Amino acid sequence: MRTMSTPGVMGRAGVWSALAFVLNLTWEIAQVRLYTIWTEADRLTVAWSLFHCSVGDVLISLAMFALAGIVLWRADWPASQPWTGCAIVVVGALAFTAWSEWYNVYRAGSWGYAASMPLIFGIGLSPLLQWLILPPVLVLAYRTLGPLLFSRGSAQKPNPTRDFTNGRT
Repeated sequence: MRTMSTPGVMGRAGVWSALAFVLNLTWEIAQVRLYTIWTEADRLTVAWSLFHCSVGDVLISLAMFALAGIVLWRADWPASQPWTGCAIVVVGALAFTAWSEWYNVYRAGSWGYAASMPLIFGIGLSPLLQWLILPPVLVLAYRTLGPLLFSRGSAQKPNPTRDFTNGRT
């Protein structure tokens, strides 16, 4: 039986998503000048784009959170196997981002790079660095805040294990 101090998959995913939104919105704000939208669009469009891209980043992050959980068979991988799970998130997110940047810049024309964007094989360095830097920061933030949020004033540390095979904690 799960207690209030032992979160389920949805609670973990919610914390992961909230942290991912804050970190990715911060990153998007920092890198927006490296895209042509900064000089070509009005401020409301830029603001909407920052929000929209941050939500997209959360979806990528959440998909990678789930992938790491499936591969490791643990919903609590940020606590139990943080660096193995983080490596899965980084590799998956980098692969998706490299494809997405290439497709959206060169095929779909959804966005463009400013001349100031450093490129690696034609892909913007900033979005690649985003998925190298933010996942470890996200894991550290989750490991710091997760126990505080999930313990709900309990004197004991929560037992964050969840067995995917039978759905019990």
